[in-house]
Amino acid sequence: MAKVMRVTGAWTGLLADWLDQQDLDAPALRPELARWSAQDNVPVPVWRDLLARGLALCSGQVAPELAVGSCVRPGHVGVLGYLVLASDTLGEAMLAYQRYETLFYGATLAEIVIEGDQAEMRWPPSEDELGQQADGAAIAALVTFLRRQIDDPPPPSWVSFLGAVDAESAQAYERFFGCPVGWRDSHVRVRFPLAYMGIPMPRRDPTLRALLDRQAQALLRALPGGSETERQLQHVLLRLLADGEPTLARAARAMHMSPRTLQRRLASHHLSWQQWLDRSREQLARNYLGDGSLTLTDIALLLGFSEQSAFTRAYQRWTGTSPGRARRHISG
Repeated sequence: MAKVMRVTGAWTGLLADWLDQQDLDAPALRPELARWSAQDNVPVPVWRDLLARGLALCSGQVAPELAVGSCVRPGHVGVLGYLVLASDTLGEAMLAYQRYETLFYGATLAEIVIEGDQAEMRWPPSEDELGQQADGAAIAALVTFLRRQIDDPPPPSWVSFLGAVDAESAQAYERFFGCPVGWRDSHVRVRFPLAYMGIPMPRRDPTLRALLDRQAQALLRALPGGSETERQLQHVLLRLLADGEPTLARAARAMHMSPRTLQRRLASHHLSWQQWLDRSREQLARNYLGDGSLTLTDIALLLGFSEQSAFTRAYQRWTGTSPGRARRHISG
């Protein structure tokens, strides 16, 4: 059965930023974008209409949806920006996207498949199809986001779409992606040589670097100290939380030591694993609650909880208040 999709409200900021770039007033469109940007869910027909109306303001441009996608910033994708920070390679980043895609589209649609020497991320048709303009903007944003994290980024080896465009627009797509582009395919696809999956993610984006610094400071408050082991443990924890499995055994394995040795390291700070995990989650939660682009569900998953209610109970146990009330206090 086809899956119903929506987009997250932060995604509408992509179009608003493109309007700014084009110096377009769009007095009828901007208030609607501002209203929807505050929503967790934007129905696909609404997003499709907003995008079409915005692109119509630049009817002389060829494939302007690609320019919209190239405006992508971490704030447009919320939780994905944090997950990129926890990814060491392009392959890990793609897997992180797949795991959290439901936060953006309301369903996990992406499939990652290996065929010979190629790795492919693909999306099947959905009940509420985005349409070519929205698909084009989304894949342009995905490729742009990855390009900004990699030194001398290689182009994809193949991109394809469900829909079709005119010949001039098709040429613009090939120039943008730097590879052949297919049309009227059974899936939307982005394909890379398998070897590219091991490319390191150096985290060059200054906004992402600021987020990383904030995470490091939050973890430092949970476990003071400056040894290499402590810094390694902080980095490992971010990855384990993103995977949803922050256990002592997995942390020890990632650090190439026994669980008993890791317990001794934590005991030197008068902490058990669970105490440190709780303290770290609390400090990171305070950090994340100050970021308006993250919903409480986003934050729960970033902290390794399976659902928002589990995060809410834990936060109340840590602080005596709810995360929603704490966010209102921070915002106020």
